[in-house]
Amino acid sequence: MTPSEQKFVLLRPGYSTRKIAAELKAAGVIRSEKAFLLWHSFHRGRSMKAGEYLFEKTAVLPEVHDRLARGDIFVHTVVIPEGYTMFDIAQAIEQVGLGTQEEFLQTVRNETGLIQDLAPEAMSLEGYLFPDTYQFTRTQSMREIVTAMVHHFREVAATIGLNTDVDQTVVMASIVEKETAVPEERPLVASVYYNRLTKRMALDADPSVIYAKLLEGTYQGALHHADMKINSPYNTYRFPGLPPGPIGNPGRSSLEAAMHPARTDFLYFVSDGNSGHHRFARSLAEHNRNVNAFRRTIRLQ
Repeated sequence: MTPSEQKFVLLRPGYSTRKIAAELKAAGVIRSEKAFLLWHSFHRGRSMKAGEYLFEKTAVLPEVHDRLARGDIFVHTVVIPEGYTMFDIAQAIEQVGLGTQEEFLQTVRNETGLIQDLAPEAMSLEGYLFPDTYQFTRTQSMREIVTAMVHHFREVAATIGLNTDVDQTVVMASIVEKETAVPEERPLVASVYYNRLTKRMALDADPSVIYAKLLEGTYQGALHHADMKINSPYNTYRFPGLPPGPIGNPGRSSLEAAMHPARTDFLYFVSDGNSGHHRFARSLAEHNRNVNAFRRTIRLQ
């Protein structure tokens, strides 16, 4: 069997030995079902494990049987970077062959009971699908997959002491996550938004508008001036306070920043234009100067 002849065989729980032999034969992994059944009859002390198996090279019958007895199953690696939305994760799940995007999104919307104690008003599991590298098998249900992500969130939350106002903290952390990729800036960004909330100013967070467009299914990869008028509670330009739910899935650093914001009187920030960092301001006049500096930097690039 050459690499171009890789064979995947999915053996589901409850398959009989005869069914397993038939699946292996159909995939071209073994030549004879009868020989496989005969070999297994002499090794009944070793039960075969359900799962998906990848056969990349020619193997003799005893080796095939041994792999099934060991449960040497194939796992699909799913990488979820910090800040991924449920839509991003759905695409990643589909790309590795664990299910469709629609199935994943339906599950994260239907299984809010998994976070009922943390966010009783949640409309989905957005925010609680913790970013990490996961390994799943095709015999796991979609509910089991999302449950693993939520369980990981709970583990991290317990580690960092996130046990009060969890839902509001996760919403703030999701905004912070989207606004900066620089860990040391996250407490500063969090301080800006908390200061704006205290002063009852609109948060004016672009990522929240993007999320509103994603929910609407109309986001095209860039924001336009007209998008700022979208009639959505996630539009923090139109509606005061925090949005009704997270706008992505924050990592540990952003959760900690939302829990422990820096003590500042900053009310504004804007990109510095080239390093991924931001310039922070206490007044609109100072902010406008920073915006002009940003524009000059962009023009020179």
